Amino acid sequence: MKSFASLLSAAALGAAMLLSPGVAHAAAPNYVALGDSYASGVGTRTYIESSGSCQRSTKAYAYIDAVRIGANLTFVACSGARVADVTANQLSSVTSSTNIVSVQVGGNDAGFSSVITECAKPSRLGDCSSAVANANAIINNTLPGRLNSLYSSIRSRASSAKVVVVGYPRLFNGTDCNAGTFFSPDEMTKLNATADLLNSKVQASANSAGFTFVNPTSKFIGHAVCGSPEWINGLSNPVSESYHPNVTGQAAYADLVQPAL
Repeated sequence: MKSFASLLSAAALGAAMLLSPGVAHAAAPNYVALGDSYASGVGTRTYIESSGSCQRSTKAYAYIDAVRIGANLTFVACSGARVADVTANQLSSVTSSTNIVSVQVGGNDAGFSSVITECAKPSRLGDCSSAVANANAIINNTLPGRLNSLYSSIRSRASSAKVVVVGYPRLFNGTDCNAGTFFSPDEMTKLNATADLLNSKVQASANSAGFTFVNPTSKFIGHAVCGSPEWINGLSNPVSESYHPNVTGQAAYADLVQPAL
């Protein structure tokens, strides 16, 4: 049986270990996830009930990564958000105590949904070329200023936070396998080029702000709509699920974003 003195010695050693700074546990980082439907997790078909029309999912990359890195997540990304909506409705969640921010926005500013809808029509009924041209004009001429302003606001609110800006994948592999859509090879090529243009402008603004940019393009090649396996939904029911990453696609995003956080 151990002596009373040895028991006291062991207790003292345990107390010293608890008090030692070398073994103290670091506080969990505070992570704020901003953005649109790609950030909220639309396409995964399972949503947090309290998030309502914002359609936030526990399958979204921000939620996955927060669990992985042990962060306290403030998840305010919202379906349909444009840059102005992030500024008006989400930005207040970023504070001086925020350690990490992810932001994915810009697609809705370019009219992502309406362009896809127009291009999905038979050529005699739609004008895909004009829709794409209009989107490209917004991306080139209007979006950069909006992003620069948003990124500046994020930095001013959280001067020392790590900020990760997330881009968008190409939607097509060159094949339209969905009944009810009529994308021609040329239209799919144009839409993919628009995704590349969008990423280039988002990345330029991110670089200018000193933020990290995560580009999903190469990882999603072969896994777009009609890919094998498909990481982006084609035409879906409900329609709102269409042309967004599915559960596997969000997991792929999580793998891309996590190292940057």
